[in-house]
Amino acid sequence: MKVKIKSFMTIATWHWITKDDYCGICRMAFESSCPECSLPGDDCPLVWGVCSHCFHMHCIVTWLNLQPLSQQCPMCRQSWKFNIQ
Repeated sequence: MKVKIKSFMTIATWHWITKDDYCGICRMAFESSCPECSLPGDDCPLVWGVCSHCFHMHCIVTWLNLQPLSQQCPMCRQSWKFNIQ
């Protein structure tokens, strides 16, 4: 007896590994996208600061552009520096 597969459907899930569940700026879940993006993922990555706080990339860039003189983390008010590993 042979079995022929006519169609095959898969389902996958993903999630960011962070200690918080929500962006501290837009208050949207990290599994969703920021208000600027229509879909989560590569176009809306998460970025971490040296202070260990995490935000949507678009949210923190907008936040920093609104305060050009004192670029601080919106959560702890430390000077914002991107954590590049």
